[in-house]
Formats: sequence, structure tokens, C-alpha cells
Amino acid sequence: MIKLTKILIMSLILTCSAYVQASDLKVGDKAPDFKLQSTNGEFYQLKDYLGKQTLVLAWYPMANTHGCTLECRSLVQKGHLIREYNAAYMMASVDDLEDNQDFAKKQKADFPMLSDPTKETAKAYDVLNFVRVASRVTFYIGEDGTILKIDEDINAETAAEDIAATLKQLGIEKQQ
Repeated sequence: MIKLTKILIMSLILTCSAYVQASDLKVGDKAPDFKLQSTNGEFYQLKDYLGKQTLVLAWYPMANTHGCTLECRSLVQKGHLIREYNAAYMMASVDDLEDNQDFAKKQKADFPMLSDPTKETAKAYDVLNFVRVASRVTFYIGEDGTILKIDEDINAETAAEDIAATLKQLGIEKQQ
């Protein structure tokens, strides 16, 4: 019984520390730069969007899981709502590239799905949780590289509609 209590206490400590870590980045902070490979084989980095577009970086826990599949499908089926804005969007996880490529192919993803197998970028964005996968968090990064919004309340089924609504709320201009 004592051993079980110790395990429960350690689990609670690890869980709480993961939540404390998630609040390190704040709106107005400079977003950490990254260079991650996408399922299309290309590398994407934040600095490529500076001065050009708002970047929506949607972290997800794991390829081929229920919630992540729903989120990806939303972005595939309703991505045109996001593309109305001067914004690029992409999903990112700590999955290996091969797992993400399989996931992207199955879901017919028409946007970059980034892989961070070293977990360094996930750590920089403070999304790596106690089970060592990314929490479902979406970052809205302005053209100047500052964080405009951090959304931790994601509805996977309406992700695309919610992203488009947030871009509108943030005053991001529409494409011409």
C-alpha cells in the first residue's frame, strides 16, 4: 500500500510539473524558431514566415489516434476557411517522420505535418507533457514573430472553423 501511495504521489508531481511548464510562453513573447521536416520531405522554419504571414502551429499528441485524426480531418475538409486569411497553418508532433507520413497519407493532408522526433522544438514551445508527447496546443504567431494567442482549449472536430474564427478575431487580413 505504501508503494502504491508513493507511485501516486510521484505521478501527481509529474502531472503538476507538466502543467506549470506549459505556461512558460505567453502572448507577446517571441516564438521560438524551429526547423522541422514535413511529411512532404521539405523543412519548414518560423523565420520563413516572418514579415510575410501569420503562422498557425497546431501541436498534436500522436499520429493515427482518435482526436488527432479528427483534428487533421477538420483541417483537410475545412482548410479553405483558413486559407482565406494571410496565414499558413501546419500541424506538429513528436512522432517520427515515417509515422507522420503514413498519417498524412491516410488523412489526405494538404498542409505541412511536421515531425519533431528529438522533442527539442516541443520543449521550446513548452508543449511536451509528462508522457513525453506534445499536448494539443495551437500557437498563433504574428508576422513579427510574436505569439498572438496560445489556444489550449481545442475542439478537434471543429479545429479549422475555430482557427478561422480566431484569425478573424485577431484581425488577420484576408487574402486578396
